[in-house]
Amino acid sequence: MQILLPGSAGPAVAEVQAALRGLGLLTTPPGGPDVYDEATALAVRHFQQVRGLSVDGRVGEETYRALTEARWSLGDRLLRYDPERPMRGDDVHSLQERLLELGYDAGRADGILGAETEAGLRGFQRDYGLTVDGTCGPGTLRALRQLGRRVTGGRPQLLRQSAGMVESGPHLIGRIIVIDPGHGGEDTGFTVGETTEADLVFDLASRIEGRLAAAGATVYLTRGRRGGPSPEERTGFANSARADLFVSLHMEAHGSRHARGVASYYYGTGSGASSTVGEEFANLLRREVIARTGMLDCGSHAKTWDLLRLTRMPAIRLDCGYLSHPVDRQLLLDARLRSTIASSVLAAVQRLFLPAEADPPTGTYQLSTPA
Repeated sequence: MQILLPGSAGPAVAEVQAALRGLGLLTTPPGGPDVYDEATALAVRHFQQVRGLSVDGRVGEETYRALTEARWSLGDRLLRYDPERPMRGDDVHSLQERLLELGYDAGRADGILGAETEAGLRGFQRDYGLTVDGTCGPGTLRALRQLGRRVTGGRPQLLRQSAGMVESGPHLIGRIIVIDPGHGGEDTGFTVGETTEADLVFDLASRIEGRLAAAGATVYLTRGRRGGPSPEERTGFANSARADLFVSLHMEAHGSRHARGVASYYYGTGSGASSTVGEEFANLLRREVIARTGMLDCGSHAKTWDLLRLTRMPAIRLDCGYLSHPVDRQLLLDARLRSTIASSVLAAVQRLFLPAEADPPTGTYQLSTPA
């Protein structure tokens, strides 16, 4: 779709404004000029902030899809699993949250009605004497609303996921890890002289691939040197590969001369629903990179980007620094620094599978790879 931004006009802008009014974020009356004004941009920014999206005040595909999903409340429509076109929306998210609170494994609360959510719903229906059809209709909804919360002190499936990583053993042999070099194809990212961000992250991904493969892992890259897959193609590839981990690599750029440092991102809404292992891995990796490179620490953050939401395994995005900042740029253009980041990824992946008593201090772990 065409990106909507301040100055845009037409029916698409009117649709966005109607959605924002429905959410109580825009107070301008309907029927006026369908112009993307400052009030609309401010409302979009607020929505993006709350939803864990990139806050730029513009409406692209991801923000538009989130606005569409936000208009649904639990009970507005019949919810059922469709493997070809999974239902999405805030009503699905509410259903998942309710099932999780009652102790049923409905998968991740990501607002996508998949097979795990249907299984959790069927389990609830079976236990409470309802028709076991995997459909959330009036009867099931009434039962969900009548029951109080049953689970306290952590959600079972999140605790199982964290424990399962350690119980599966400390070795990397047989682990499937997908490395996603950002950008690619016509999207070159930020350009430094004749060097592009797409080239640099591909070089970094190749270094990571070599280290992980030497440690026994099976590693796939989502693109080659010239490819430029969409976010859906990248996540679809990782899901088809049945990966254990997904790591997306980026290098940032910003208009501010002060913007610099390393940040990591994991799936989360900022209101409790998150990928537990993803959050742990994002923190591990960011701290390893900071300890080994001395770059500025910009923290780990929960986001609902499709790249993190649509993956069925723990997924993170690592922003390795700002090519627009002179200090970060000089570091990132140095092949030795990229090798250090690659070693940081290897250490963080290995530490993720270690029991707490065997986990070494950040920045000290050295993995000896087979000859």
